Amino acid sequence: MDVIGISGNYCSDKKAAAVNWIEGRGKSVVCEAILKDQVVKNVLKTTVASLVELNMLKNLNGSAMAGALGGFNAHASNIVNIESSHCVTMMDAVNEGKDLHVSVTMPSIEVGTVGGGTQLASQSACLNLLGVKGANKESASSNARQLAKVVAAVVLAGELSLMSAIAAGQLVKSHMKYNGSNKDVCAKSCQSQ
Repeated sequence: MDVIGISGNYCSDKKAAAVNWIEGRGKSVVCEAILKDQVVKNVLKTTVASLVELNMLKNLNGSAMAGALGGFNAHASNIVNIESSHCVTMMDAVNEGKDLHVSVTMPSIEVGTVGGGTQLASQSACLNLLGVKGANKESASSNARQLAKVVAAVVLAGELSLMSAIAAGQLVKSHMKYNGSNKDVCAKSCQSQ
């Protein structure tokens, strides 16, 4: 007897699969915010127009962006479960171009608040801190839904931080300055930029 397996990329266990975009898997979340122009300027140290343009370029040429980031995507995939890491980030100028609307769409976040690793000390402590540990007896799955919302909000904040650092020219400078060595390789070269 010959044993064979035919997948056709329809199985989606522990890998990215298009079917998760179509049918969803776990929780589907959209998180969005509107940031006032002054917050973009004073906190993120960039402009609404720069962020919108950078996000558009990133979406048009994702592979070049991944190369420019020097492996951030590979690092992130080791931290985030690959099945749950699908995300689309949108940035648009609103209110006559003054403010920034940012959203992240995550169609398949697999999260849990009961069983498995949720019993480990550090995971349990984090779930308790967020108020979502265990099952919610009044509303089934509401703790997992809340955890998915928290994950999406953290992703939105991370996207804003990373994109702002790139738009403001700070990402490479900070990596050169705080590169894990005792030597500040940015001391001379970054001052001229």
